Amino acid sequence: MGYLSRMTQWKSKLDLPDNANPLDPSSKTRLKLGLFSYPVLQAADILVHRATHVPVGHDQSQHLEFARDCADGFNHVYGKVLVPPNTLLSPAKKVMALDRPQLKMSKSHPNPKSRILLTDSEQEIRKKVAAALTDSIDGVSYDPAQRPGVSNLVDLMYHLEEPNWATPQSILMENTGLSLKAFKSLVATVIDKHLEPIRSRYEKLMYSGAQRLEHATLIGEEKAKKSADGTMRVVRNAMGL
Repeated sequence: MGYLSRMTQWKSKLDLPDNANPLDPSSKTRLKLGLFSYPVLQAADILVHRATHVPVGHDQSQHLEFARDCADGFNHVYGKVLVPPNTLLSPAKKVMALDRPQLKMSKSHPNPKSRILLTDSEQEIRKKVAAALTDSIDGVSYDPAQRPGVSNLVDLMYHLEEPNWATPQSILMENTGLSLKAFKSLVATVIDKHLEPIRSRYEKLMYSGAQRLEHATLIGEEKAKKSADGTMRVVRNAMGL
């Protein structure tokens, strides 16, 4: 309980103003049990399938540490049974919200304009990026501390445009003198170009491939059950169950 209550994501959710009722100060702590226990379920999924490497964003690295701690604790008592997973950090360690660039982008945020979804249309992407919170300073510069909103847009372009840029600052050299409005339009174009193949594939599967999806689900279920059963047999034997 102590370990989970110190999780960065849990503490950050406690600080969100959306969780507070001004008439009830204690309401700030009324979060869902699922959010608190999520690292435990994540660790169980990783360990039961004996994953050796797990790609995550920077915000999930603490959860991987928890999974390793669970594996090490179990192995200390029962021998080398579970596989402590290694963390593979994504180059894009953290993507910030479009409306509040001091917070990370999240699908659970109450404002749908705060995030870009993989399935967003080009029009939706352009509207969200155009409405992204920036500042009143003319031009584009990269300064996450002083200009978090603009810098977040630069980061999005840096990570998504192909061929990839050498550094975020190199984007500025190529777009000197561009207004914020023009730069937002450019960023929206880059995001849409990157997501279009994913969106098209998703739409094709959702609207014309129901049987194919069901078949893939059954295959995945079979593979997952076989993998989990193998680990659980070893775990039960080690515990003498």
